[in-house]
Amino acid sequence: MKQYKDTLRALQIELVKLQRHSIASNNRIMVIIEGRDAAGKDGVIKRIAEHLSPRETRIVALGKPTARDEASWYFQRYVPYLPAFGEFVIFNRSWYNRAGVERVMGFCSEAEYQLFFRMVAPFEHMLIDSGTQLRKYFLDIDKEEQQARLLAREQDPLSNWKISPIDREAQSNWGLYSQARNDMLRRSHNDISPWMIVRANNKKAARINLIKDLLSSLDYADKDEKLLHADSNLIQRYNEDMLESGFLVN
Repeated sequence: MKQYKDTLRALQIELVKLQRHSIASNNRIMVIIEGRDAAGKDGVIKRIAEHLSPRETRIVALGKPTARDEASWYFQRYVPYLPAFGEFVIFNRSWYNRAGVERVMGFCSEAEYQLFFRMVAPFEHMLIDSGTQLRKYFLDIDKEEQQARLLAREQDPLSNWKISPIDREAQSNWGLYSQARNDMLRRSHNDISPWMIVRANNKKAARINLIKDLLSSLDYADKDEKLLHADSNLIQRYNEDMLESGFLVN
């Protein structure tokens, strides 16, 4: 526990350095955190943002689309939340909802689903070409760990608000979510906007290694490189062999 706290504190100091540099340099940083239900997205986002400036840091977790959202270009509802100069924006889920929960739960049509994949890479590349530093992480856990976490949430009065009707179907739809995840990664991973996969059965190790990878991937002044060596057993750039190797859980 002490080692975790000490390492986390050192990494949070690095995050403050990163933000100071980003503000001074007018950088735009955007981090997408996706993953299985109960994979630990909230926890890692909390640790990233905990000591950052609230004026230049925003966490985006959008709710159910409105009628106007559904009548608009799909990506339009996300555009107002993109980072401006000096801002650090973290998306707790993102436009990849279309490739995940919307696909599994039947909230989008087949035509809308296929259109998403034709547009997502050009959209992200346009953001990157305009100067946004985009990073994408997918947190993966196994079925037994998800079951245990969802049960713990239901029994905890401080966190049972996190349980939604969709969460309650996560276990019964496990196979469909696996297929949707596999298709999403295969069709949206590329050299310009790659996916990083985080094995997240151990929450604390997942947080530490995601933050290490994020910091190591961005330039900032006075970087302490020796702190930022992530464990390749827990975090790797996506490749199609991950299913065969067992790095991704089916």
